[in-house]
Amino acid sequence: MSGLHIPVETPDGSRTAHAENILAPNPGPMTLDGTNTWVIGGDEVVVVDPGPDDEKHLQRLKNHLEGRRVAQILLTHGHHDHSGGARRLAELIGAPVRALDPRHRLGEEGLTDGDVVSAGGLEVRVYGTPGHSFDSLCFWIEADRAMLTGDTVLGRGTTVIAPDGNLADYLRSLDRLRATAESLEAEALLPGHGPVLPDPLRVLDGYIAHRRERLDQIKAAQARGARTPREIVEIVYADVDRSLWPAAEMSVRAQLDYLERL
Repeated sequence: MSGLHIPVETPDGSRTAHAENILAPNPGPMTLDGTNTWVIGGDEVVVVDPGPDDEKHLQRLKNHLEGRRVAQILLTHGHHDHSGGARRLAELIGAPVRALDPRHRLGEEGLTDGDVVSAGGLEVRVYGTPGHSFDSLCFWIEADRAMLTGDTVLGRGTTVIAPDGNLADYLRSLDRLRATAESLEAEALLPGHGPVLPDPLRVLDGYIAHRRERLDQIKAAQARGARTPREIVEIVYADVDRSLWPAAEMSVRAQLDYLERL
């Protein structure tokens, strides 16, 4: 579950020096081009977000990994478009699945903020970034100066706050990512949907500003008499395709909850 933009078809091949994207065939309004399955490493790799339980995609991924050892499968969060294929991929390649949420793990190890995962000498550091969902994680690839962001930051558009997420947490996570990207001199964001983003600070500044702007728009809509999430959507998201209004309404509910707690 992700953002509010109509997808544009793009091929596989988005990559950095040590990370490559194998695009899942699940494009849609909420998944953009599809889920980005990231393969990180060289002869030994970790796979991040196997995507949905789509046998063709998982077999293609298995074939792509032929000749390399898969140390672990990691999940940025448990939404089905990222995690649905994890169990089947684990069967195909014989690797454990690590996630923050125990319901999505296969194996004894979980995954939490501060963990460091190694594959062939390459280190991936885990950052807890709740908000889009309660269990959202981001992964820093030091060798590439790149942050893999799941649905916390998308390649296009902005992220929906899902029912298992929280806007206050999300705003804190964006602030943390912004500070982290600056201190680590990040050069790219690798999203869970959409293209690689080469200017992390600009993107994160835009995300933070957008969230504040949306909150102001919701308060203005309430001042005009809008009371229900649907009424607010009709004003604030008037220029968004109506097929996406249910997702917008979900984000509005999260924003109203946030405003009520101030």
